[in-house]
Amino acid sequence: MTPSILIAGSTGNTGRAVVQTLPKLLQSTQFGHRIIALTRSSSSPVAQELAKLPGVEVIEQNWVEITTDWLREHQVVRAFIASHNAPNQFAEESTFHLNALNAGVKYVVRISTTAANVRPDCPAYYPRQHWAIEALLGSPEFNNLQWTSLQPNVFSPLILSPAIELIKKYHKTGEQDTLRLMLSEDAPVGIIDPDDVGVIAAYLLSRDDTSVHNKTKYVLNGPEDITGKKIVDMVEQHIGTPVKDVSYKDVSFIDAMYEQYAATNQSKNVIYSTTRALETAWEGKCSSATTSKEILELAAPKRTPADVFKTLLEE
Repeated sequence: MTPSILIAGSTGNTGRAVVQTLPKLLQSTQFGHRIIALTRSSSSPVAQELAKLPGVEVIEQNWVEITTDWLREHQVVRAFIASHNAPNQFAEESTFHLNALNAGVKYVVRISTTAANVRPDCPAYYPRQHWAIEALLGSPEFNNLQWTSLQPNVFSPLILSPAIELIKKYHKTGEQDTLRLMLSEDAPVGIIDPDDVGVIAAYLLSRDDTSVHNKTKYVLNGPEDITGKKIVDMVEQHIGTPVKDVSYKDVSFIDAMYEQYAATNQSKNVIYSTTRALETAWEGKCSSATTSKEILELAAPKRTPADVFKTLLEE
């Protein structure tokens, strides 16, 4: 069986672009890896499109249940993983990496979170989990598993979606709701399109020699900064009238998030700590200037906020 590159969550935010980009990149390498695209539903439209790509095999499999034997059976030598951010992330993702180590997987590219938050004292719970995973991978016990951790800024669709919803509702009804923006009014933030993150991961996975990227943590931002005020300006250009009410630094989304987790008896204290994840952005610590130079040389992100805005409006 041909050695394979495993893409966990191939139909997700970043995984889809990894699978779409990787086949072309592998054509110029010295080896012919299969690409295993994991999905929870092989009948979904996205999964069916990915299955048409050369060298791609779509398999229904929940990555959290992957064992050492499964990885060996499928001859996985490289892997991509974009984990969930639930409170049990560390337990499940660390199990994946341990199984990869024991199965002889050579290289893993993982998705982390906003670089300014990946530290042991971050008030929000989930960046601490990413810090812990990176600390685990960097330990001597994991020396046989090469790895790269990508630390992307907040994703553009998440930041822009309230503005898109207001525009679409206004065009349909002529009415405006409060425009609730997670960003502050003036602090520049280098929001990034998930597709750009997936492309970078694909470039890393396709390298003949991955050792140069081993034990690295790369900061990823979009090509341009945006502020809350700039988003308001974009909305007003599309609706032709002033936005009546804006709520900057709005973290009311956490209420719906907690309702989702409450059914599984997760700690309210832990879940609501997510409201503090944006503090570093409000403090101006997440601008596009923080992007790692290696990323700019490898596959510089291209999608501007305006590009993503236009795409979202057309959906």
